[in-house]
Amino acid sequence: MSEDNPKNFYRGRLAPTPSGYLHEGHAHTFSKAWKRARECNGTLVFRMDDLDQSRCKEEFAQACIEDLKGLGIEWGEGPDLPGEYGPYMQSQCADFYYDALVQLWRKGLVYACDKSRKEIRDVGLLNESNAEFLYPEEFRSNEEQDFSKNPSKKVNWRFRTQWGEKISFQDNRLGWLEFEVGKDFSDFLVWRKDGFSSFELATVVDDQRMKISEVVRGEDLLVSSARQCLIFDAMGWDRPKFFHCELFLDAAGKKLSKSKRCLARLFTTP
Repeated sequence: MSEDNPKNFYRGRLAPTPSGYLHEGHAHTFSKAWKRARECNGTLVFRMDDLDQSRCKEEFAQACIEDLKGLGIEWGEGPDLPGEYGPYMQSQCADFYYDALVQLWRKGLVYACDKSRKEIRDVGLLNESNAEFLYPEEFRSNEEQDFSKNPSKKVNWRFRTQWGEKISFQDNRLGWLEFEVGKDFSDFLVWRKDGFSSFELATVVDDQRMKISEVVRGEDLLVSSARQCLIFDAMGWDRPKFFHCELFLDAAGKKLSKSKRCLARLFTTP
């Protein structure tokens, strides 16, 4: 997308995860994505991020579609409106994600990880916001990789970051943002030993193949966006633009829950 003329080529997306019901925060973010696409005379893509089949349910997926349509949100491509950039469900895209893993692996940018979450927590290395534990540099694998065969799908694979590296990007709401490896995050999972891609890798691959020009999401995913920028750069792909929406919190100042279906009453109550 041209920064001088954002109406030149705009493709946005809705990417709900059907692991629970949508709430007011989702409604705010998805409404903003819809409005941004309309303002730019662009295309809005609906993608079902149902990557984790152990958590995702058809009941939630159907409720998600019904609730978004009830809010008047429309899209031009999706599972119900096939286009040239499908599939539009992550559960059908495993081969795309594995191909990206292989490319990163052949560049020496990922390594096998056998450390448990408990081992990582026990080191006690927290990031600046105390929101997550950093993966210690001393845990990295330095074994030579055998490029005669493709990487195993039954192993955890981590992206090899450079401590001290700064990742910056322009957010279309928050302005210029900068994150630092070793302070905000460190080596992160791109593939899980249960045979599935991580959220970060799958999201980057789908946004690239669907030619998404701007990602509208909640500001709780700012660090995730920085991680994704590293993957975009490593793959030699152009980054999309970003627009991080303000979070909706409950009375206690916590993120809203997906456990109760609350959006339906927004458009069914007289």
